[in-house]
Amino acid sequence: MATPGRRPQRRASAGGPVRRNTSAAGKKTGQNKTGQGKKKNAAPVVFDAATPESDEPRTFRLGVVAGATPGRWIDAWKQRMPKVPLEIIPVDVTDQSSALDGVDAALVRLPLDDSALHVIPLYDEVPVVVAAIDSPLLAVEELKIDDLAGEVVLSLTDGALPAFDLPGTVAATIKPLSTADAIQTAASGVGIVIVPMSLARAHHRKDADYRPLTDGPTSTVALVWPRERTTPDIETFVGIVRGRTANSSR
Repeated sequence: MATPGRRPQRRASAGGPVRRNTSAAGKKTGQNKTGQGKKKNAAPVVFDAATPESDEPRTFRLGVVAGATPGRWIDAWKQRMPKVPLEIIPVDVTDQSSALDGVDAALVRLPLDDSALHVIPLYDEVPVVVAAIDSPLLAVEELKIDDLAGEVVLSLTDGALPAFDLPGTVAATIKPLSTADAIQTAASGVGIVIVPMSLARAHHRKDADYRPLTDGPTSTVALVWPRERTTPDIETFVGIVRGRTANSSR
């Protein structure tokens, strides 16, 4: 019989006495299920809590600068948000800031200095030299800036690369051209043009080819949107580009 005023002791199980785990190993250590500690210097997420998504009919408008490749993210959006159509809006690299007025978010090329924007860099694009198919420059697999000495370099009205020096080259005497027209002109042998690889591929011609410029500046593609216009749909798209699943915490 239990002594009045005292709580009965727990009986030992058939497998042995019950012991309370008071060791350090039995306390919460912050490790995950795999036994690894929290990753240090992990990239911070933009959003910490999920926001309910509205059932109101709407369209998600995504601006896309020439050469950006959002295909896999668009496919993921269609699977995750089947009731919200995604519309692609072309964005001119020379007018990226203004283009944000007409879209929910945009894939742009950096730099784009504006403190009113959320900016998430996504990937860097390699610069390439486009030249006529019979150009001696195409005899090698890759080029350096020094290899371009003496070449006529065409200027662009819609240049997608940061400004950089090309010592020893000759500036074209013709007026700046669009990327498409410059590649067509380079194919004729008049000069060369330097663009991100995706644009060289987009304007591919049989009479021209390109080679990577290994010491040229890269072009960074980023996802941007105005801070004051953050919506649940944008949160969803951010999760998609960052690789979070529909069940992941934001």
